[in-house]
Amino acid sequence: MLMTQSSLFSPPIQFSPKKICNETKKIALFSHSLRENKSLSSRKKIGKTGVLYNGYSYFTSPCHPLQLDLPNCFQGTDNDDEDDDVSDDGIGIVDFFQGKNILITGATGLLGKVIVEKILRSTPVGKIYLLIKAKDKEAAFHRLTNEIIDSDLFKCLKEEHGESYEAFVREKLIPVVGDICEPNMGLDSDSADALRKDVHVVIQSAASTTLNERYDVLIEANVTAPQRVMRFAKTCKNLKLFAQISTAYVNGRREGVMLEEPLIMGDNRRKEDCDANIPRLDISDEINLALKSCSAAASDYDVTKDLKKLGLERAELFGWYNTYHLTKAMGEMALNEIRGDVPVLIIRPTVIESSFKEPVPGWIQGNRMFDPVIISYGKGQLPAFFGNPEVTMDIIPVDMVANTTIAAIAKEANKNKPQLNVYHVASSNRNPLKYTDFFEYLYEYFNSAPLVESQNISRIEYFSDFNDFSEYTRGEISRQPETNNVQEDEHGNIIRKAQNKCRARVAYAQQLCKMYEFIGFFNARFDTRNTEKLVKEMSKEEKINFEVDVMNINWRKYFQEIHIPGVKKHIINGTTRASI
Repeated sequence: MLMTQSSLFSPPIQFSPKKICNETKKIALFSHSLRENKSLSSRKKIGKTGVLYNGYSYFTSPCHPLQLDLPNCFQGTDNDDEDDDVSDDGIGIVDFFQGKNILITGATGLLGKVIVEKILRSTPVGKIYLLIKAKDKEAAFHRLTNEIIDSDLFKCLKEEHGESYEAFVREKLIPVVGDICEPNMGLDSDSADALRKDVHVVIQSAASTTLNERYDVLIEANVTAPQRVMRFAKTCKNLKLFAQISTAYVNGRREGVMLEEPLIMGDNRRKEDCDANIPRLDISDEINLALKSCSAAASDYDVTKDLKKLGLERAELFGWYNTYHLTKAMGEMALNEIRGDVPVLIIRPTVIESSFKEPVPGWIQGNRMFDPVIISYGKGQLPAFFGNPEVTMDIIPVDMVANTTIAAIAKEANKNKPQLNVYHVASSNRNPLKYTDFFEYLYEYFNSAPLVESQNISRIEYFSDFNDFSEYTRGEISRQPETNNVQEDEHGNIIRKAQNKCRARVAYAQQLCKMYEFIGFFNARFDTRNTEKLVKEMSKEEKINFEVDVMNINWRKYFQEIHIPGVKKHIINGTTRASI
């Protein structure tokens, strides 16, 4: 969808106690200690290509060394785990959601769907309005049924409500035909009036998440559309809070510890020592630039190619890794500029992966950030990785992001103050996982159970030079029996049927690692003090029912017993295209 120049400025039911479904009961309660996450740094088979890319060779504390860069008032103390100042009532999550009506955009996406399920299952919410892109009400109900009500994610709710399940969800979930990329969000007058009267909380979860999509497409979805939602929210008579789902990588190329602070309109995110003469980021100028590129191209193919290139160039100029991160940052800036006195909560998760515990361990939708890497390695098609093995990766299970969002909404909305608060939902500071450990866990799993039968899985090799990575990958894949098959046709001509497959696999591995280069050499950590405060303020019951503490994750168990089985079930054996 192309944009225009003017688009930028344009009775509760009885609540029953939470029930845990049979699937969740099967999970062992993981230890709160990280001791089982044994360091594998004794096996550092890096060879001549191993690097330490402005990182840390080893650290034993669960707190990353970069956290020492925090101001003293933000650093942890020895008595951080004491709960003396926590009331029995905690944050009051359940009390806040009692009878509240929620409007959610992006409810059919991964995180949006988990938020909907969790609110339904664990709170006495009033109604949840779901903005669904559809041609009419009948089509919206069809999407609601197929993509939400019948989803495996809602298994616990189905078990809890039995025969009354469908009646329950249809009473609670109200599909609304709309599109945030259309004027007035594509709402008819009756729907708009009903929402303005009923809604207490708006959760803006819709976005375009393709990293290097066309610049105009990402501006429309991630910058202009959220402003439409905000402008509508400001007309809601009973609005308590506006929650925006963003990404931690709006922090761009800055290094060190990224604080939970709002982005300032116009600021770039280049490294501190870079050229200070970079112009300020002007959103209107960026829209005009994209419009000019649209009109200057000779064909649709040229438009797409030119706008993808333009987005990457602008992201590089202003200090972001890709067009998606740049436009999500612009969206945050714009929302802060127009929000007025509306209380705003910005949730910035890192890389979201499958659910940790609930409602279904390992549930995932779509081929997420690290899953193509996992699948390719498990098939023996990724013998090397372009990245630093000592870099700490940052993964967060989707249910922890949903729980943090729900708990933070209750906390911030109860303040009744027109503030903007940022929550990083991340793991690298408090429960760090290095790439060398991540790939060792994958090796342990796939060495005994490869995704391709009879395929030998070797330990990954790491490269800091892309050409070396490409050469090594090409050599390893070409030596595999499947891609080294030479045949002759009836005329005696040599046909190397596997050569095309070999070239395709090498190209896929190159594309994969190049696209994710920024996280392979990422040299920043995300301050999570707001989430840590959230944990401290929660009651014991809330900590159990709304799990947000990343210290409870044992990474080996998470990948080997939860995530990889979930990927196999929901991606490889599902309908999502996994890899070549």
